[in-house]
Amino acid sequence: MTAPPAFEGEDLRRSYQADGVAVDALRGVDLRIESGEFVAIIGPSGSGKSTLMHLLGCLDRPTSGTLRVGGVDVATLSEAGLAELRNKTIGFVFQSFHLLPRTSALDNVALPLVYRGVGAAERRTRARDALTAVGLGHRLTHRPAQMSGGEQQRVAIARALVGDPKVVLADEPTGNLDTRNGAEVMDILAGLNAEQGVAVVLVTHEPEVAARAGRRIHVRDGLIEQDAG
Repeated sequence: MTAPPAFEGEDLRRSYQADGVAVDALRGVDLRIESGEFVAIIGPSGSGKSTLMHLLGCLDRPTSGTLRVGGVDVATLSEAGLAELRNKTIGFVFQSFHLLPRTSALDNVALPLVYRGVGAAERRTRARDALTAVGLGHRLTHRPAQMSGGEQQRVAIARALVGDPKVVLADEPTGNLDTRNGAEVMDILAGLNAEQGVAVVLVTHEPEVAARAGRRIHVRDGLIEQDAG
């Protein structure tokens, strides 16, 4: 049986109120991202790419239009159902890492499993395996302040992977990293996609980062300007 698309959007629109004025962040976006694809969403600041990422990640809902995640129409889900879909389907990697500063790498990575009700022993085993997979098996007990920016981002990737997601969403994953560490992070994401078949969707404004993806979706003024392999 063919897997449903990772994401399918029809006429997606998202408007916000800013000082009493309606701002149209997305103005009618149609897209389909297949299971196992590696896609970069690229565009200048204010183009709508981060808004689109938030919708795909079920962190926000469209003002209108239809969005299906793994074949599920998000409009049919309660907030609790949306949170469950997000937790079981999507792994997140953010530019600013979003790690708990006083918590070890192991416990940071294990955190998503707490919300799934996974037992402590299994959480630690899976977190250890995820950290080892990104080359940090020797840094399990270190806190974020004891690690470099590149290491912190690898912890964040391990945290995204620990729940065996079907898709990883990465929002400017190299934005706070130097060239070498940024390349290492992109190698990990590309390997995850190629070796495990996990769909990777990343937002970036850097053409050289977007070039690593198999498909690039250019967003401008709330619309898809170009969609190219």
